[in-house]
Amino acid sequence: MSKPNYSGTFHMVEQDNMDSYLGALDINFALRKIVCLLKPSKEIKHDPATGAMTIRTLTTFKNFNMDFIIGTEFTEDLGPVDGRTCQTTVSWEGDKLICVQRGEKEGRGWTHWLEGDKLHLEMRVQDVIAKQVFKKAD
Repeated sequence: MSKPNYSGTFHMVEQDNMDSYLGALDINFALRKIVCLLKPSKEIKHDPATGAMTIRTLTTFKNFNMDFIIGTEFTEDLGPVDGRTCQTTVSWEGDKLICVQRGEKEGRGWTHWLEGDKLHLEMRVQDVIAKQVFKKAD
């Protein structure tokens, strides 16, 4: 069975528990408050044939780019997020993209999945889970 194509531009429409998630990453109070006010967009380029994927998270404050091949471990520079690096692998679990980020923080990673025109993102670190929902741009 073929995997879904995640390509597209998505704009955030919902967010839950972000302050607690950022706190678990040791982000300072002032920066957490700023980040929680942002309404990021995601630009995703995905080539299902090769597994190559680029996820650009865009905000008025700071942008973050992630380029990878699905199933291949790479060193991810999370400097723009929390100043850390980690060993990251993004893999398929059914139609969901599961990211495991091995580094200083236990249980760190995320899951992306599509439901209709919505892109869901669940971010995890230690025992804290934050969720965001993005709607595909027309």
